[in-house]
Amino acid sequence: MSKTKVMGNTQSWDGHAKGSSGYRRVLAALALAGVATFAQLYSTQAVLPLMASDLHITAAEAALSISLATVGLAATVLPWSFVADRIGRVRAMAIGIAAATLLGLLVPLAPTLPLLLGIRTLEGMALGGIPAIAIAYLNEEVTKIHTALAAGSYVAGTTLGGLAGRLVAGPVGELWGWRAAALAVSLLATVSAVLFLVLVPRQRRFSPSPAMGFRGAVRTLGGHSRNPKLLALYLQAFLLMGGFVAVYNYLGFRLHAEPFELPTTVVSLIFLAYLSGTVSSRWAAGLTTRFGRRNVLVTGIAVMSAGLALTLTENLAATLAGLVIFTGGFFAAHSVGSGWTGAIATTGRAQAASLYNLSYYLGSSIIGWAGGLAFQAYGWPALAWSVMALSCTTAVVTLAVHRRRSHA
Repeated sequence: MSKTKVMGNTQSWDGHAKGSSGYRRVLAALALAGVATFAQLYSTQAVLPLMASDLHITAAEAALSISLATVGLAATVLPWSFVADRIGRVRAMAIGIAAATLLGLLVPLAPTLPLLLGIRTLEGMALGGIPAIAIAYLNEEVTKIHTALAAGSYVAGTTLGGLAGRLVAGPVGELWGWRAAALAVSLLATVSAVLFLVLVPRQRRFSPSPAMGFRGAVRTLGGHSRNPKLLALYLQAFLLMGGFVAVYNYLGFRLHAEPFELPTTVVSLIFLAYLSGTVSSRWAAGLTTRFGRRNVLVTGIAVMSAGLALTLTENLAATLAGLVIFTGGFFAAHSVGSGWTGAIATTGRAQAASLYNLSYYLGSSIIGWAGGLAFQAYGWPALAWSVMALSCTTAVVTLAVHRRRSHA
């Protein structure tokens, strides 16, 4: 049960402990928030080839429906963090999910590509209120000893959200087109958002922060930006997420083409590889108490690169196995990095987590789109080797900045 200390005439509550009903409700609610967020954010990824064919656009242009949504999210994670400091974590998340769900229902109705991209950008801006705030909420409402495990569980929930959206979109898109696929994902997100509001426990450790003004905000963000340990995590988020999204954006195009020539419904099943991330994110979070965050994060990066190397073959079984390994390694590294941010930042945790998410989604937007240029010009090997180079860079920086004494 949740721990409580009695101090004079007041009670100091330590947070929801693992095994308590409150802890389970926190994880269930945030898992549903992950479904509502990431099913919508990447709702078009499984049907990019269908979208490109229907709208007569290139692969890179179709991928803008992903990149602009993540640009919108990246642009608003910091403003949302300050809003959450004033009105509360749960209220801010509820507003963001509700707005994004309404915008998601408009996506299938967009008659032109520019209007579609505009709605997707706004949808991403609304979703900016979820990822960073969820981590700040966990750090406040869960006992300190269990926050790393809870963060890993939350990341596991986000993988299920992304997977659910893609698995719904692929078959529906094959039967009725990409617009029907987008509508089906939005309906899934709507149900998840309602369940989130029902299950999420009320805040017990949140205290509204006074409006700090522009100078105060700059001072808080500047402090985080000068911390080399946080900067290393922000670089990790930018490079790894960018490479991860690039792989998933363009692998579908590769599998549609020779020598594989797979149909859309079958290609959408590649997102089942996300299940390896569901397992590895929790597993990695648990291993940090034994081996340290630094070592687990670098191991996740190594696993990513090994898996991606397998996709260089023209053997379907090896490519799919490589994707599963690559995905598991990525989510292991991401679950450690996202949780570590809140542990390093002693003040302004929502802002520290927001900077992590800003880097994360800027990487998704920029590298996730730019990978298509390499893919279109030089094929899959160019994209895969580029992502492996980014992963190696991340590992070197992590080992250099996070010394052994600071990884626990």
